[in-house]
Amino acid sequence: MDNWTVRRVTPDDTSRMRALRLEMLADSPLAFLETLAQAAARPHESYRQRIRQAATGFGTAQFVAAPKDGPFIGHAGGTVVPDEPHCTVVFAVYLTPTHRGGKVLAQLVDAVADWSLQAGRDELMLEVVVGNERAVRAYEKLGFTDTGVRLPHPTVPALTELQMRRRI
Repeated sequence: MDNWTVRRVTPDDTSRMRALRLEMLADSPLAFLETLAQAAARPHESYRQRIRQAATGFGTAQFVAAPKDGPFIGHAGGTVVPDEPHCTVVFAVYLTPTHRGGKVLAQLVDAVADWSLQAGRDELMLEVVVGNERAVRAYEKLGFTDTGVRLPHPTVPALTELQMRRRI
């Protein structure tokens, strides 16, 4: 039996979410749009406001893998694609190193997929830095396929991202 649950964030999660965000950025700086310094400088109330917005509704959602006690072990978010109303972008996917390769990733992506379906969106899309083969393989195991679309990395011009999609 798992010693964590996957659930949507609540405003009470602000401190644990901030700690996980800083860990995410320290561990995988190229995977996210914000730098560790930017995140560390952001006021606690800014985290609380973002979490409050992601805790309800169908525009943006964040899900965490939460042990009963202690820090979060994983995160995945979802948001609507403005010009593709049937599609949810999966963003800020992260697992603590000790939980990579297990079932936490599938549980987080499934939570985003369930939320997406409730919102009337039947496709998931995500982007992965080209060369991150471990992530590509993990997403392929969850049914995502490489679309062939390549995009410039939003913050590091020397890098390219590949787009993957999955029907729900």
